[in-house]
Amino acid sequence: MSLLQILLANLAILAGACLQGVAGYGIGTLAAPLLFLISPVLVPGPLILNATLLTVFMLIRNRGALQVREVRFAIGGGVAGAVLAALTLLVISTKGFELTFGILILAGVALSVGGLKPALNARNSVLAGAASTYMGTITAVGGPPIAMIYQNEKGPLVRANMSAFFLAASVLSLSGLLASGYLGTRELFLFAVTFPGVFLGFWLSGKLVHRMPFEGLRPVILGIAAIAGTAALIRGLISL
Repeated sequence: MSLLQILLANLAILAGACLQGVAGYGIGTLAAPLLFLISPVLVPGPLILNATLLTVFMLIRNRGALQVREVRFAIGGGVAGAVLAALTLLVISTKGFELTFGILILAGVALSVGGLKPALNARNSVLAGAASTYMGTITAVGGPPIAMIYQNEKGPLVRANMSAFFLAASVLSLSGLLASGYLGTRELFLFAVTFPGVFLGFWLSGKLVHRMPFEGLRPVILGIAAIAGTAALIRGLISL
């Protein structure tokens, strides 16, 4: 990793952390595609480690709005998603990872723009939790499925409950990555040189939480994710 790549990675994580601090999710959707373009080794492990740190900060900030009874079902589904993701990573090659990464990124974009509005209930929470953790473990982009069931809820509840889910999902994802050989000293080093982006992004989100027009930025974020997902998909197809 060059100094320039480390700097660019910190900027991408800063932007994603700021977005998640405002909207409740977004570090994966925004930062993961950018990090993959900077260097594929930055995802998923280093970004999930950064996301874990961010969710701890967010949960502390929004703890007053947390409703544990609602989020427990999503966490239960996340266990199944993490196990399935670990099994997927065990059987795919490096080339297959690029292809899978691209497909799942584009699937996340499709879910975000699909207009579906599932109710916030136990069944949908389990399904969303499983899909979110599966996607998050492989790509570090687990926001879209779980965000779908919280899209009609108010800001503090969204940020608190999604932070609690993402914290549990991150632990599950990291366990899956460790078991499948995708989390080691290289990933820990990359986390060590990129976590300043999380600190700055979280601090900045506190200044912008009531000012930042998330809906106005949404098309740009999804556009970036779609371009990066397509690039990963093409690279994966070419390398087959």
